[in-house]
Order: sequence, then C-alpha cells, then structure tokens
Amino acid sequence: METKVTREQALALLKKYNQEPFHLLHGLTVEAVMEWYAKELSYGEEAHFWAMAGLLHDVDFEKYPEEHCVKAPELLAEIHAEEALIHAVVSHGYGLVTQVKPEHQMEKVLFATDELTGLIGAAVRMRPSKSVMDLEVSSLKKKFKDKRFAAGCSRDVIRQGAELLGWELEELFEKTIQAMRSCEKRVQEEL
Repeated sequence: METKVTREQALALLKKYNQEPFHLLHGLTVEAVMEWYAKELSYGEEAHFWAMAGLLHDVDFEKYPEEHCVKAPELLAEIHAEEALIHAVVSHGYGLVTQVKPEHQMEKVLFATDELTGLIGAAVRMRPSKSVMDLEVSSLKKKFKDKRFAAGCSRDVIRQGAELLGWELEELFEKTIQAMRSCEKRVQEEL
C-alpha cells in the first residue's frame, strides 16, 4: 500500500485539529511505532503508509471526541487521503466507535498498539527514569493486570488486538516496548 500524503501534510493536519501536547505526543509515538512494525514484519516498502496511519489515527479525537473515527474521513479529505488510509484510520476504532474491521496486517497492528502505547506511556511516566529504555515486559504485565492503573487504556482492545494478530500478549508487549525504545528520543525531540 502507498499513500501520496506527505508527512508534512499529515503533521499539519494533525496539528490543525490537535493542540494538546498529549495528543501530539501520542500521534508521533504511534507513527514511529507503526514505522518500526512495518520494517520488523517485512512490510518495509509500506513503512511510510504505516507511519501515516499511525500519525493520523486520532486526527479527529481532540476536537470531535463524540464523533471519533466518524469525523476522520472528512478531515482526511482535506489532504486528499486515499481510501486505504481512511479505512486504516477508521478501523482502529473497531468495536468501540465503528464497525469497520481491521483487515490488512497494518490495520491489525494499529488496532493492537494504539491502546498499548498509551498504557506503556503511562507506565513510563511512573518510572524514575521517565524512559521506556528500562521498562521490562514483567513490569508492564503487572500494570496491565491492575485495572485501576491507566484505566482509560482498554485491556480488552489490547487483548483483542493480540488475537487479531495471532500473537500472545507477551509478544505484543515485547515488540511494542522495542518499537517505543527505537523512537523515544526522536519523538521527544520533535515535540
């Protein structure tokens, strides 16, 4: 899959509809995580497409939370996003705010990692280092089991995402921690 949407267009659109630093950080993180996964899973030629889906997945969330994933196609039309990119963005809300199912491997990864990057981010903020570099899977598993910790991060969606990918939770945790380690410095510098 390809997209003609440039990173500059995508970032400008994200910033047009999202001003909160948290939402920008999340978009940049998921962008980098998706790019890492594309390369890790042998979809390197699609890395830009995967990254743009990650960057834009919550484009409508801050300004239109009640219309999340419903308003996105209209906003993405502003940058002439292809149908495949729109489908990817909308499908990450499957079962929550839309019935558009993740079909492509990239969509399944986006679905699985969106909530998980939020959970990992919350776990990192609690660490003395404030870094994912020293976060271990065992520590993340404890946070995952504590339903009061980062209660807004849906454990059911994370589990469902792992199932869609045919992975054990531990594999999803390990890979996503690796992905976030690979981009932590770059994302922080971009904010």
